[in-house]
Amino acid sequence: MLTSLQDVWYRFCLSMLRDTDRAADATQETGLRFLKQISSFRGESQLQTWSLGIALNVVREIKRRRILSDDSTLDQLATERSSVGSNVNSNTERLEEAELKDALRSTMSILPDRQREAIVLRFFEELSVEQTAEIMGCATGTVKATVHQALRALREKMKQLK
Repeated sequence: MLTSLQDVWYRFCLSMLRDTDRAADATQETGLRFLKQISSFRGESQLQTWSLGIALNVVREIKRRRILSDDSTLDQLATERSSVGSNVNSNTERLEEAELKDALRSTMSILPDRQREAIVLRFFEELSVEQTAEIMGCATGTVKATVHQALRALREKMKQLK
């Protein structure tokens, strides 16, 4: 079970920090904090949701300490996610997929951190609004509004790319 949580933590940290080394460090720190704090887990939420809250705090601390480098992480995340679930057969499909990943990376990079957090939790990690709100430490209405604003900004950016 801890291994599957580590995968979730790593994907989340990677998508938020956009650097494999920092994501690995954040995942390790999340694991340490998870083990130290597991006795305080009350079971009021799913263990994954609770542990992603720890990961979010670690990511925020790392961001406060360092300036983000490049945007290559979303490419890596998208490649990881697509290679697990699908097998692209033709060169045309691969090219289209690469273009889509490029567009996703560039559009996600325009979002403020809070909006990017909400999008990653809701759509990349496929969490509910309630779980996302719990992790982000806000109301469900705030998550809905944040996701709505982020999606609107992403749509506008995608229109400009066409």
